[in-house]
Amino acid sequence: MAASRKRLSNKPVTGIVADSLARHVPPHARLILALSGGIDSVVLLHILCALRSQHPFDLQAVHVHHGLSSHADDWAGFCARLCESHAVELMVHRVQIAGDDPAGIEAAARRERQHIFSGLAADFILTAHQQNDQGETLLLQMLRGAGPKGLAAMAELQRRPGWRAAHLRPLLGVMRADLHAHALTHKLCWVEDGSNQDVRYRRNALRQQVLPLVELHFPGATTTLARAAALQADAAGLLDDLARLDAADAISGKRLDCAVLGALSLPRARNLLRYFIEYQGQPMPSARRLNEALRQLVEARHDAGVCLKLGAVSLVRYRGGVTLVPAAPARSAPVHWRGETRLDVPAAGVAVQLDAVVGAGLKRAVLESAVVTLGVRQGGERLRLHAGGPHRSLKNLMQELAIPPWQRERLPLLWCDGQLRWAAGIGLDADALAAPGEPGVLPRVVA
Repeated sequence: MAASRKRLSNKPVTGIVADSLARHVPPHARLILALSGGIDSVVLLHILCALRSQHPFDLQAVHVHHGLSSHADDWAGFCARLCESHAVELMVHRVQIAGDDPAGIEAAARRERQHIFSGLAADFILTAHQQNDQGETLLLQMLRGAGPKGLAAMAELQRRPGWRAAHLRPLLGVMRADLHAHALTHKLCWVEDGSNQDVRYRRNALRQQVLPLVELHFPGATTTLARAAALQADAAGLLDDLARLDAADAISGKRLDCAVLGALSLPRARNLLRYFIEYQGQPMPSARRLNEALRQLVEARHDAGVCLKLGAVSLVRYRGGVTLVPAAPARSAPVHWRGETRLDVPAAGVAVQLDAVVGAGLKRAVLESAVVTLGVRQGGERLRLHAGGPHRSLKNLMQELAIPPWQRERLPLLWCDGQLRWAAGIGLDADALAAPGEPGVLPRVVA
């Protein structure tokens, strides 16, 4: 029906893309198009190539080979031939996704794509999300109980934490039917992914079963949903503005002050905590998990320790402030040093550089005559920091230096024949220090 194909703009598809480029892309910018080989990205490639003469930019494409379909190699080959015909350089990235990934196949594939996109050297990464995708995303977020940020669905231009490039979606104002019409008019070829018909996936169920029924009773619903998402984006932007005002007094570096957080009204505190997590580039926890985190952070005693796991990070309260801490590396055995200048210490999640020096560091003769291992604390370690001074417990030394608890468990240590000789950030064993003019080895943590 004609009403269901109404767009947010009455311009031709090429004009909508041109307007998006004019709004966001300066001349001679570097663009990388995410090319799946499906109709949407094929149409966007065709339009971008047509616009290069009037809006100059450097264009490349990237194809993510998920390996989930028996046709995956064929799709990569199709994209290679298509890019060659347009004189566009194509990068192909292969990823492996486990069928039993805890996130689910859809989410795991999206995670791997975004990981690749985040590292691409460009000014803009372009994806071919269109207006129907926007409506589907809004409904999915509503059914998950999302707030304004989630209901805003997808922005035309988005700057993602950790991405080198901005994320641009120039087709958000275009209906899927109009892309199909453009492809037929210009006799374009594309590939069809059969999994898009599999209604076991929630988005496909919405696309194939739910939205057609909604459009039957509410003509133009897809456009209306996209408009609703835009309104939610406005609301989310205002909430971010409010959070930034609150953050001026509450956030210092990567620390959120719990006293300031607790002084805010509950909705405002929740908004600030949500902003703090997103500001660190972490995915948003569920509303239930966020509310529980807020309750524990503001109700705990001033000296109480709180640690809540949020996926790959933990929300930790320490000395009246809250910090997001990466999950600790899996426990692993100490590693042996055999003269290397650099040694990975998996248990600490870092590498240790062992520089050859003279008159400083640990005596090389002591290290070369012993079994040298590097790892993390097991408990009971002691260290003498000053000649003639006492051996002090590592636990007390870390407390005096105010080393946060989450750093104590991954602090790199070095032993010689089982005796602690070095603790990163604390010091060297005074009994093994190199004398002036004596060869030494100076350990230090490197990224």
